[in-house]
Amino acid sequence: MSIFDVLTLIGGLCLFLFGMDLMGVALERRAGSKLQSILGRLTTNKLAGLFTGLGVTSVIQSSSATTVMVVGFVNSGLMTLRQAINVIMGANIGTTVTAWILSLGGIDSDNTFVQLLKPMSFTPILALIGIILYMFCKGDKKKDTGTILLGFAVLMFGMDIMTNAVSGLKDVPAFQDLFLMFKNPILGVLAGAILTATIQSSSASVGILQALTNTGAVTFGAAIPIIMGQNIGTCITAILSSFGTNRNAKRAALVHLSFNVVGTIIWLSVFSIVDAVFSPVLFSQTATQSGIAVAHSAFNIACTIILLPMSSLLEKIAYKLIPETKLPDTVTELDERLLTTPTVALERCFDLATEMAKDAMDSLKNGIACLTAYDSKLADKIRETEEHTDHYEDIIGTYLIKISSLKLSDRDSAKATMLLKAIGDIERISDHAVNLVESAEEMKNKEIAFSEEASAELSNMADATNEIIDLSYSAFSGGDLEAAKKIEPLEQIIDKLKKLLRNNHTLRLQQGLCSIETGFVWSDILTNLERTADHCSNIAGGIIDSEEHNLNIHESLRAMKEDSPLFKEQYAHYSEKYLA
Repeated sequence: MSIFDVLTLIGGLCLFLFGMDLMGVALERRAGSKLQSILGRLTTNKLAGLFTGLGVTSVIQSSSATTVMVVGFVNSGLMTLRQAINVIMGANIGTTVTAWILSLGGIDSDNTFVQLLKPMSFTPILALIGIILYMFCKGDKKKDTGTILLGFAVLMFGMDIMTNAVSGLKDVPAFQDLFLMFKNPILGVLAGAILTATIQSSSASVGILQALTNTGAVTFGAAIPIIMGQNIGTCITAILSSFGTNRNAKRAALVHLSFNVVGTIIWLSVFSIVDAVFSPVLFSQTATQSGIAVAHSAFNIACTIILLPMSSLLEKIAYKLIPETKLPDTVTELDERLLTTPTVALERCFDLATEMAKDAMDSLKNGIACLTAYDSKLADKIRETEEHTDHYEDIIGTYLIKISSLKLSDRDSAKATMLLKAIGDIERISDHAVNLVESAEEMKNKEIAFSEEASAELSNMADATNEIIDLSYSAFSGGDLEAAKKIEPLEQIIDKLKKLLRNNHTLRLQQGLCSIETGFVWSDILTNLERTADHCSNIAGGIIDSEEHNLNIHESLRAMKEDSPLFKEQYAHYSEKYLA
């Protein structure tokens, strides 16, 4: 094997690893928020968790990425350790899909139809389709699909280059002696673990092993222990990602390692006994690409069959090795480990922003309630909520800026922009709730009471504000465009109500029915309710802009007022309801 063969091998390996990474990242983007929803539907059912892990890993082609996500979810409190164990086991099976795809390259037949099944026969066509989608199509989904096809093509070309480059090793005695040494199963396990830990991808290391089968020096007896070691080596990514996490997240990474170590010990013992007692012919036969894929799948499925019923034992081992302490375990609301999958990180941001919106809008309703029936406990809760929303705005805003610096689809980018704008408005709504409480306290302390007419007017204004709050939450939490489009006409009515009620109060002042002191409180309340409606309008505008990929909220709202029959219809409806 010449120096040029070595350089070719290195180049092929680089293309292979780059193609795998390119395809994996594009698959994650293409899967979008479905990853979050799939993981979000987890139950304590073992099989549900197992198939979830298998499905997600099969989609994104990386058990390491799935496990890092799991560690992030556990650290964020979105997943229990028990759920994580089942997902991790499923991920180990899902990662074997890559080996089966690569094994198609080993098909050997003169039959034209069979030849067409070989990846190198159809990869050029996929590459052509991929480059057309990537370069000439505008939609994100089409571009991501093109990137997936290009990544697959690069991966397969890299695999083919590696396979051809190593063919010369079949005549190198030292290389054959190296694999004779790997017949010692412990050395084979170590070699597989070190290689996989170095490149941090079991799929890639299995692919390299499949390429080496072309030399004829790799026997099943040498390959099987290496495959076992590869499963241990892939744990390094999850272990590294668990640094700086809470104890439960560390336990999830430890379970991943212990699952593969225990499985390797069990099946390596069985392998060694069978080899020593029976010396089956299979172990001395030359391994093939499809044979490696079979061995890889068989090992992972066998480990799962044995250890899935013992998942509670793995959980106990994790708790034994990482015990509880007297200090409470912290939960990271937005874990930076989720940034490895930006779409999932964005969905987590949205979930937290939805919680923030629910708290702020409930708080505003409670503030309105305090105006007619002041409650000190409710007032304390409103102030506590305001502090929480301040905290949410800070952490979500910082996290969204980090997400925005990553490669996002246009849709995700628009959603990130919408969230960044919305959290500011949501936080201001909680501020207005506190302002209403302060007005209620002033009325209580100074024994201020509104006239019967003013109380009726305030009740009407409060009803309109509560309705716009409900519409805003529905629009924001569920992406309800119909609800979002009803908000602007109602906001216009609330603006008119504010002016009308101020004028009415001026008339009462002139008639001596209300005091000036009452007027100050009255003005403050109307201002806070009207400004709450303004913030709801901003949130609705952001939702509409996000859907229509328009960056100018004011332009969207202006167009809605001028051109939309729905706006006119809703405006008339709310006018009759609240201004009649």
